[in-house]
Amino acid sequence: MVLPLLARLMAPPTQTLLTLAPTPSTVSFTVSTRAIPTTVAAKLGLYVGLVTRLLVGVCTLALLWVKWGLGYGSSRSTEALLWVLGGPQTARLLKAVGGLAWVHVAPAAVVVLFLALRRGYTEESLIVLRGLGVQTSSSAATYLQSPSSRFIPTSAIQDIFIHEAFRGFEVRFYLAIVVKGEEDVVVVFPSLLPRRAILEEVWRGTRACLWENGLQEKIRVKKGEAN
Repeated sequence: MVLPLLARLMAPPTQTLLTLAPTPSTVSFTVSTRAIPTTVAAKLGLYVGLVTRLLVGVCTLALLWVKWGLGYGSSRSTEALLWVLGGPQTARLLKAVGGLAWVHVAPAAVVVLFLALRRGYTEESLIVLRGLGVQTSSSAATYLQSPSSRFIPTSAIQDIFIHEAFRGFEVRFYLAIVVKGEEDVVVVFPSLLPRRAILEEVWRGTRACLWENGLQEKIRVKKGEAN
């Protein structure tokens, strides 16, 4: 019982590949660890978690506002809170908050807000635009941060290949783009490093969108000229 439980806890999160092709010359590959709820209980748990995060974040911001109002602001904020909530419980709460030191409140609030805003999954994508290039992007750690992305024009792409490397004591495959004039390759999906089956599907789709269709059109043109 212990070994299977440890193996389950140490196993990497499940990864899913979403492929979208809105036009014949555009294709998007997205690898994500986000769990897709399929049952009513899973969907309910997702919504409850989102609401809980929102409430925790709002309560933390309210605590900081009250603490600032008691220490540095005017008494109007405190009077307004007493007028809205009322009762001796509110007065005792304000007294307890006023007794807390900023050296304890500030770090705790930062940690709570980070946990409330932390993205619970990792998502990385590769967008292929025929005749233009490719764009890689990786999701940020929190919802407030913008994802990191990079665009590589087609003229700068020399090759796209799947290679293997050691990560600790484990052999992992990765998809890499060779960029003209750069010594290091650009690793696609660098944080997730999906399994080989996903990489092969992305590799075939990327090459087909970037080059193979163009080569087939050139061959047809040359055959037409020869005839």
